[in-house]
Amino acid sequence: MSRSTTSPWWRDPAVRPVISACVTLGFAVGVFAVSFGAAAVAAGASVAQTCAMSLLVFTGASQFSAVSVIGSGGSPAAAFGGAALLAARNGVYGLAMSAHLGGRLSTRLVAAQLTIDESTAMAIGQPDPHHRRVAFWVTGASVYLFWNIGTVLGALLGAAVEPLDWGLDVAFPAGFVAILWPLLRQRRPALAAGAGAVLCLALVPFTPVGVPILCAALGVLVGLPPERGASGAAVIHAGSGDAVGDR
Repeated sequence: MSRSTTSPWWRDPAVRPVISACVTLGFAVGVFAVSFGAAAVAAGASVAQTCAMSLLVFTGASQFSAVSVIGSGGSPAAAFGGAALLAARNGVYGLAMSAHLGGRLSTRLVAAQLTIDESTAMAIGQPDPHHRRVAFWVTGASVYLFWNIGTVLGALLGAAVEPLDWGLDVAFPAGFVAILWPLLRQRRPALAAGAGAVLCLALVPFTPVGVPILCAALGVLVGLPPERGASGAAVIHAGSGDAVGDR
């Protein structure tokens, strides 16, 4: 689709719906970040530590995992291990998006920070390279902005109130349920979640805090698709477009 050489890209009528959808998604994620900020402070982190995590780590599931393990008395190694496992998917997203994003090294470094579930899913869902780039950058920037605003608000709220009085102690479990719920409608993800949950519960009485969560990741083996080769790659590529709920 041809674009005017004189008007800015954001004024393109074909791009406006993409921008609107991406900013709306970013705002929705920001609302969810409020619960992270409040729960992180409730788990023992300071406001500054909580905000620094969102600014530098910027992957919600990993942040929830790490702070929940630390808040439960787990070791930093266990917290890092669980967070790293959850963040590994962003590397796959980076490989998928590298074909659509160019530019200098500095541009690619910024793109790497913004390569998350939402930006990848919105980009892959677009019909052409231009719209993919717009969706990626607008979604990534919107989510980053609203996620950090929501974290600040939640952290200040968590520091000002008694967490138990407001039920903030259940924010982490509720957050993970919200992340997993859309995936449980499919058979293989449901089997993987069930296997991981059983393994985690079985190890809780015998292992240190955080270790059952790491071992529960073995449940993903149950959910691996049977396809191999080119068809398997297609499954991975298509699956990344359904990852909005994974953040």
